[in-house]
Amino acid sequence: MTRLYQLMTEAQFSRCSKPAKYKKLLFALCFFHSVLLERKKFLQLGWNIIYGFNDSDFEVSENLLSLYLDEYEETPWDALKYLIAGVNYGGHVTDDWDRRLLSTYINDYFCDQSLSTPFYRLSVLEAYFIPKDGSLASYKEYISMLPSMDPPEAFGQHPNADVASQITEARTLFETLLSLQPQITPTRAGGQSREEKVLELAADVKQKIPEMIDYEGTRKLLAMDPSPLNVVLLQEIQRYNKLMETILSSLTDLEKGIQGLIVMSTSLEEIFNCIFDAHVPPLWGKAYPSQKPLASWTRDLAMRVEQFELWAKRARPPVIFWLSGFTFPTGFLTALLQSSARQNNIPVDNLSWEFIVSTVDDSNLVYPPKDGVWVRGLYLEGAGWDRKNSCLAEAEPMQLVCLMPTIHFRPTESRKKSAKGMYSCPCYYYPDRAGSADRASFVISIDLRSGTMTPDHWIKRGTALLMSLDS
Repeated sequence: MTRLYQLMTEAQFSRCSKPAKYKKLLFALCFFHSVLLERKKFLQLGWNIIYGFNDSDFEVSENLLSLYLDEYEETPWDALKYLIAGVNYGGHVTDDWDRRLLSTYINDYFCDQSLSTPFYRLSVLEAYFIPKDGSLASYKEYISMLPSMDPPEAFGQHPNADVASQITEARTLFETLLSLQPQITPTRAGGQSREEKVLELAADVKQKIPEMIDYEGTRKLLAMDPSPLNVVLLQEIQRYNKLMETILSSLTDLEKGIQGLIVMSTSLEEIFNCIFDAHVPPLWGKAYPSQKPLASWTRDLAMRVEQFELWAKRARPPVIFWLSGFTFPTGFLTALLQSSARQNNIPVDNLSWEFIVSTVDDSNLVYPPKDGVWVRGLYLEGAGWDRKNSCLAEAEPMQLVCLMPTIHFRPTESRKKSAKGMYSCPCYYYPDRAGSADRASFVISIDLRSGTMTPDHWIKRGTALLMSLDS
């Protein structure tokens, strides 16, 4: 903010024919620009994708502001908000959820109250407000008195967001240091060489990989019932079997390569280095994206396979689905809508989801629901969950994620517009919300009750559901 006001000349500052409005909105615009830029320090809780907002965005918006205020007697709020947040800054934004955040901020700073209320507050903190009319120097002086370290609340964030981003930064630092380690380790007396260590870890992983699921047997068992859910089950079994085959064959080749029985190819070399650093080799990560380290990834794989193993053995779906266990959860959700459409004889396009968060313990959910499914294992990031009132609540200090209760996904035909007091919460497959070039992370948007706060409060918090964590 200091920089933007230093770049401003007296002529620019006093060029508008409605100085009282212009000065206030100029300050709000300056604050808006600074918040957008600085918010990226929260990493995943800031923006899903990092954008290059720059000074020219601010200059164009500032020109628009003085032009439109000169032209119209009434303040043209809609036009200003659309041109500034929709076109100018919004031109950079490619993610729908980031766009929603952008419009939430502009609606807060550009409104009638910002002009009519003296010292209009720009955040929950008392330090940030639109100062009273004055000279350019008086605005610069006010900005110099703002806190030198911006607290997370200035952005509408929770103090936990600072902690979460610092943990991620520390992890990145350590990973970088790890990658700089010398690749050849001198063998100390009694110490393990790199090769011995990898052989030991590879044997351990091999032992933990579950048995293949009997695809042919399951196919014959389900041949009489080609329902969409059974099709999804067979596809998932195929994918997991292929993945386990890839893992076992690459580990066998790696052992042979280390023993000198076959030539170490570049792909084996990569697997060797990944296993030594306790990362998941990229070749294995193709089946589904994950940010877990090797040990917890292997445990997670065993649990995923177990869900489908049981389903295939019993030839009937589980009562509660662990949605994160699917390689393609969207395929599963579409299959559910198809089943419901066939059952009720209505077009699948007319169906959408209704979400009811369970208030009882999982042990009481003995039978599947009449419509839809129970889904467990989602984590809430950027908020806590009030079980008593079944709504979003502030997270406890240091509670970075909290496990959500089981949610009833129910297909419904007449979907009314998002009800008041509901927060449309994006659900992501893994913590990297932007996803990768070949696979998006976003799965579905789930409506949750926003509790005592407005939905805008949770939008600024970056509140989202995650299907898997990075630990």
